[in-house]
Amino acid sequence: MVIKTAEFVKSSGKWQDCPEPNLPEYAFIGRSNVGKSSLINAMMNHKDLAKTSQTPGKTQLINHFLVNESWYLTDLPGYGYARVSKSLRKDFEKLITNYILNRKNLVNLFVLVDSRHTPQKIDLEFIEWCGENGIPFSIVFTKADKLKPNAAISNVENYQAELLKTWEDLPETYVTSAEKKVGTDEILNFISKTNKFLEENHVNFKG
Repeated sequence: MVIKTAEFVKSSGKWQDCPEPNLPEYAFIGRSNVGKSSLINAMMNHKDLAKTSQTPGKTQLINHFLVNESWYLTDLPGYGYARVSKSLRKDFEKLITNYILNRKNLVNLFVLVDSRHTPQKIDLEFIEWCGENGIPFSIVFTKADKLKPNAAISNVENYQAELLKTWEDLPETYVTSAEKKVGTDEILNFISKTNKFLEENHVNFKG
């Protein structure tokens, strides 16, 4: 997929305030500081589209971007640790779960996981929650360039082995590096193929 246009549409503090659900939508989520904004910017070939920060929990709203005037990319608040109060963290969690469960044009949720770490309980729990609620999702391992190739592969395999303890089949998995733009084309190809499938099967979100 060639990115011709990618523009910010709006930030929403409630899922009900999101743009009209009339186009296919692909959302990105992960633990705070997983490299989500950097990956989105790498995918879109736009260094400042999604705001990056060294401070975990910077994204506190649902941010929508219109890509090629045909689909939405959504940047969701990070789950888990953020330098905010417990009450505000609960507000984030409510915002995230309400959006995921109610957004009828959400085609796929990309769950970002830091490839440098062993399987984290909070990631596993979130992935489990997605499965329990029938949410279509893919797993995206980030920051692969921060590790030696064999170490990155080993960490991904360990993660998959951990998931297979409770999952019969694993979802689509991508290994990425925002800095080196590794894996970004694969994600965009998946989105392109999915959009084509929706179009060929006359899936109309406007109806």
